[in-house]
Amino acid sequence: MRHSRLVVSIALAFAVVAGSSVYGLHTRAQTNDEIQEQIDAGTREIQRLKAEIAELEKSLQDTSTQRQTLQKAVDQLNLNIQKLTKSITLTQAEVSQKDKEIYTLSGSIEDTSVQIARSAEQVANSLRELDSISSQPLVIKMLGGGTLSTLFDEATTLEAMRLDLQERIYELSGLKTELEVDKNAAEDKKQELNYLTNRLGVEKQGLDVVKKEQTKLLNDTKNQEAAYQAQIAQKKAEQAAFEAALFALVSQGGEGFSPADIPPPNPGALQWPLASVFITQQFGKTVDSTRLYASGTHDGIDFRASMGTAVLAARSGVVQEINHGAVQYCQYGKWVLVRHDNGLTTLYAHLSRIDVNKGDTVSTGQVLGYSGNTGYSIGPHLHFTVYVSQQVTLKQYTCKSSGATVTIPIAQPAAAYLNPLSYLPRI
Repeated sequence: MRHSRLVVSIALAFAVVAGSSVYGLHTRAQTNDEIQEQIDAGTREIQRLKAEIAELEKSLQDTSTQRQTLQKAVDQLNLNIQKLTKSITLTQAEVSQKDKEIYTLSGSIEDTSVQIARSAEQVANSLRELDSISSQPLVIKMLGGGTLSTLFDEATTLEAMRLDLQERIYELSGLKTELEVDKNAAEDKKQELNYLTNRLGVEKQGLDVVKKEQTKLLNDTKNQEAAYQAQIAQKKAEQAAFEAALFALVSQGGEGFSPADIPPPNPGALQWPLASVFITQQFGKTVDSTRLYASGTHDGIDFRASMGTAVLAARSGVVQEINHGAVQYCQYGKWVLVRHDNGLTTLYAHLSRIDVNKGDTVSTGQVLGYSGNTGYSIGPHLHFTVYVSQQVTLKQYTCKSSGATVTIPIAQPAAAYLNPLSYLPRI
């Protein structure tokens, strides 16, 4: 009897769990087949959109390698608008897909919960019947006129009921496991849905950035090729002047600095600052840096990043400084400087827009702003520098082109500029 009552308690516990596990119960207006058909159609649409985006990305890369002209710059922005618009459509389709998958899982969870409740009730009924049959002692049954034949029949029935009860308990346990699997899957889908919703917001912000840049470009140049080429020449001159001034500043200080102050190389200590990575300029002495920079050394790495690409924090940290008011053609343009907890500080430069404030605490992968073409940049990209944190200071720099004075981050000595690839994940 004690054993039977214990099993009754277990069965009732199953029933309680089943009753509390109903996840998103609602009346389903559509059949599973109808929903699955919509999911399959959505999958085909998502694949089509991805193929179109890949074609637009290829066209964007092709235009970036061509001679810089106003028409090419406008074409590139148009392609970027098309790509971002298509990406928004893709993300909306993926959001809709996740909604349908969650809906289907919710129906499965509802069905399983009903089965658990029904099975738990059957177990409880069987246990009560079993308990009733087996509760009377054998002596009392014999004295009451029972025969050995009827007692054997009763024992056979009792054994059959016990076997049936055991199967029902196994079934109940299996249903509970199935329910937990579906619940976990639904939670995963919800997290994916939240990610897609956030991505949709980022893509819409990026599209807004590109449209504004296109308007600004046409206004600044008055749609004249000569004006555009004059801009390019002015940016190149400012770039050379800035690099020479930066090299001079870096060479003047750094007393007391020791190589022991440099955080040891640790791939993965930082994460990539872009969702898609393509390096266009390496760190240090390269053929390009010799041609482009007075010092012959590039103080960071450059990434290909079409206008309006979300720029991400490489590690959690505190925004040490930002520069919203970029002077045209001068220095790093709009930039964000983030100090991390591992002795490293990172710079994100030439942004079109900044979405954080000085003093903000940011998390790894958080959107800091959007890539652009501000400062001396002659094409949309992201410049990314890694410093030894304790050697970073903010200095005043006078722009060659305009005479305006701006704040720039520098590190002293030159050894305090670190190769980002020593701390980013291995490619």
